[in-house]
Amino acid sequence: MTPPDRRAAARTEPEPAAGPRQIIGWLGPLLAAHKGRTAVALLLLLTSKGATVATPLVLKRVVDALTPLQGGATPAAVETAVTTALMALLVWGGLRAISGVARETQNAVYSKVENAVVRQISVQVLEHLHALSLRFHLERQTGAVTRDVSRGTMGVSSLLRFMLFNILPTLLELAMVVAILFTQYAGTFAAVVLVTFAAYVAYTLRVTQWRISIRAVMNTADSESQQRAVDGLMNYETVKYFTNEPHEIGRYEKAMRGWEEASVKSEQSLAVLNAGQGLIITAGVTALMLLAAKGVGAKTMTVGDLVALNAFLLQLFVPLGFLGTIYSMLKSATVDLERLFKLLGRTPEILDAPAATELVLKGGAVHFEGVDFAYDSNRPILHGVSFSIPAGHRVAVVGPSGAGKSTIARLLFRSYETQQGSISIDGQETRSVTQRSLRGAIGIVPQDTVLFHDTLRANIAYGRLEASEQELLDAVTAAQLDAFVASLPLGLETMVGERGLKLSGGEKQRVAIARALLKNPPILVFDEATSSLDLNTEKQLLETLRSASNGRTTLVIAHRLSTVAHADEILVLREGRIAERGSHAELLAKDGLYAELWRIQEQNPEST
Repeated sequence: MTPPDRRAAARTEPEPAAGPRQIIGWLGPLLAAHKGRTAVALLLLLTSKGATVATPLVLKRVVDALTPLQGGATPAAVETAVTTALMALLVWGGLRAISGVARETQNAVYSKVENAVVRQISVQVLEHLHALSLRFHLERQTGAVTRDVSRGTMGVSSLLRFMLFNILPTLLELAMVVAILFTQYAGTFAAVVLVTFAAYVAYTLRVTQWRISIRAVMNTADSESQQRAVDGLMNYETVKYFTNEPHEIGRYEKAMRGWEEASVKSEQSLAVLNAGQGLIITAGVTALMLLAAKGVGAKTMTVGDLVALNAFLLQLFVPLGFLGTIYSMLKSATVDLERLFKLLGRTPEILDAPAATELVLKGGAVHFEGVDFAYDSNRPILHGVSFSIPAGHRVAVVGPSGAGKSTIARLLFRSYETQQGSISIDGQETRSVTQRSLRGAIGIVPQDTVLFHDTLRANIAYGRLEASEQELLDAVTAAQLDAFVASLPLGLETMVGERGLKLSGGEKQRVAIARALLKNPPILVFDEATSSLDLNTEKQLLETLRSASNGRTTLVIAHRLSTVAHADEILVLREGRIAERGSHAELLAKDGLYAELWRIQEQNPEST
């Protein structure tokens, strides 16, 4: 099974989970890339199993050579028997050594293949997650997703390990033993082995199917408990604000109780499986030993045959005894992989057109024409929005909360697709160009800045990884972050904490501004970029932002009207429609919604 085609029609619903054949078909090409090592590992496997199956035949020769000595024999006969036995024992030891060395060498050779495939799949899954659209990431549960990915990749490892080097060797050994029994002993012996094996497999399949449903419930509860824990820890401060630690612990414990119940049922069902398998194997071994004892009594078989049969059965049924557990683990791995395949079955909502071209910038003029948008059919956000930002000009969008201001920025960045209308840059519709070239031309300072758990330097340099040290320092200065950096003992090497929790809201936004300035894009979007700054800091930063936006096409999303007074044009959004438009002075003169908002904010500036 190949990974989902990203150029297929956009879907948000997961595809049906893959079955074993599809999973093997998916892994096949990955294994083919390591066919040399895989072939060597299989050759070593054949060598190991061939030596293992041959040892009982050599042991029979030893016993048959020494048995006549029990009844008295001439010195010459004794010497011959002992010599024969010693030579056979040397062969037996050599075969055991070959089997062990071949098995361990096979593990060493194949470990490279197994780990390389797991790495490739892990990278592929992460790449797929990054390719999924914003809607998926806003709706996801991070803890559950990471848990599913972790279990899925480990499931791949289990499949590769157990299928190729546990199940296959056991089946191979069974075929060799049955062939020997058919050729050297009565067909009854082979029939008993085959019947025992068939009963064993049938019982294992039946019980394991029952265990799969239990395992699925256990996995769901495990993912839920993981999500509860991650949610509580990621929102640590919120939990503290409302002293809701008992509530979080209670939710986690409730999820863990569900996992505990399912886990106990899983262990109990495993006991039923193992007990039944043990009874079937015991019945088969007993039947074979009775047949062999009868043959020795009738002198149609030797004591060596009895010993050889016993050795064959031990070699065959000991690993077969673990086959049930291995099969259960493989089925569990398949259940784990189903979640991973559902994740891989999610197609990105936003896809490049098959003939998408690179965005060719001629100044960065932006044009919205009759744009309608709704996050879902019951929640329309924008209605027929049309406006233009000439290259190098500055346009602001203001309005009450929920009017759709930030949605405009998301549509320009193509995080979502419009339902009606079009958006273009320099005459090129955003749907016709590659997402990478489009987003590379736009720098965004978001309303909610989330930073990586890394240093200040790394978070700022993320804007342009190849930027020089001087360019980075210039961006720090331009964002008025230099005084703050100088006050830190470690300066730019200071760790910001997970999601930037060690920084204030204003400090995080200035880091975001520095990062956007370092990117140096032709189009800038400030989405409430100064909302977390106090008025004094905001005033200091506004001139810097104006300077940074000189010569760039700039879209400013703002709630504070003081930040947009110098814009070339201001759009006043109300209920998803442009209610007013014009310069600051023109809008005040109209004495409409903008003038009303301006008076409110002038009377109480700190509240905005």
